Parts: sequence; C-alpha cells; structure tokens
Amino acid sequence: MEYHDSEWGVPQHHDRTLFEFLILDGAQAGLSWLTILRKREAYRKAFLGFDPEAVASFDSGDVRRLLADAGIVRNRLKIASAIRNARSILAIRKEFGSFDAYLWRFVQGRPRTNQWKSLRQIPARTRESDALSADLKARGFSFVGSTICYAFMQAAGMVNDHVVSCFRYAEVSRLPLTVH
Repeated sequence: MEYHDSEWGVPQHHDRTLFEFLILDGAQAGLSWLTILRKREAYRKAFLGFDPEAVASFDSGDVRRLLADAGIVRNRLKIASAIRNARSILAIRKEFGSFDAYLWRFVQGRPRTNQWKSLRQIPARTRESDALSADLKARGFSFVGSTICYAFMQAAGMVNDHVVSCFRYAEVSRLPLTVH
C-alpha cells in the first residue's frame, strides 16, 4: 500500500532509480511484487545503491557474493542480467547522455495518462512496451520482455495506470513535468 500510495506511477528521471526499477521488475519475473518489495533494501545494499558504473564492474567474485545473499533473489540468470544491463546502460549514456533521456523517448518525453475505470482494463503490454523491449534487447539487455517493460513503465511513471477512481490518479496526473 505504501509503495502504491507514494511511489508507483510517479515520473522518475534519475538514472539510478530507473536502473533500480528495471532490475527489480526483472527480478520479480515469476514472483510476487510483495516479495521483491520486501527484499528492496537488501537489493540496494547488494547492488551498491544501483550505481550502474559500480554494478557494471562486478566480476565473478561479486556474482558468488550475490548468489550467497539470502536478502535478494538468488537466481544466477537474474544476477547476470543486472550486471549486463548495467553495462548496457553505460553504452546508452554514451549515445543519449543519460538512461533517462533514452527511456523517455518511448513516450515522447511525457507520461501517458490512461483513463482506466477498472483494473481489468489495464493491459499487460502495449505498443510502447513492445518497442522498448525490442530496443533494450537489441542493446544487450535481458529480463526485459514487453510485460516486464510495461510494469517498469508503470512504476517509473512513464504511464499513469492508476484507475480513475483511485485517489492517486489525480495526484499523479497533476505532478509537474520534469525536464530531462
């Protein structure tokens, strides 16, 4: 509830936060979101505050350390993905200046505000998440299928998918756009 009421759907523009959300959404694959939220602080510690430069430098010793860390999801593929994704973010930064600038192009720099009346109307993926997923994969990312990308876009505020009757719908809709 706290995550929904204060964070989910708020537009994010800090590369570390965007990296964190992407890694956590990938880690959630096959698990409940509550499981991941309960492990979030352990993830922040294990992945050095989601600093892409630091994570990109992780080696086999770091992978062993992470596989032994009961505070995170100890899945070798998900851990390797986080490291590979950090390295890919560094390449994106060279091309676009920031991970933020790269990502927000997929929604033309502005959050998409949907007007869903019920949770059943909210899609699991969209044309934009399909495009983001395909582009991320082409750049070497993994655990970035379209459904994961759409969950990421929702969490990072690229899409406002609060239902219109939710008190957060209007609050998130009124947030000022941040220049990025």
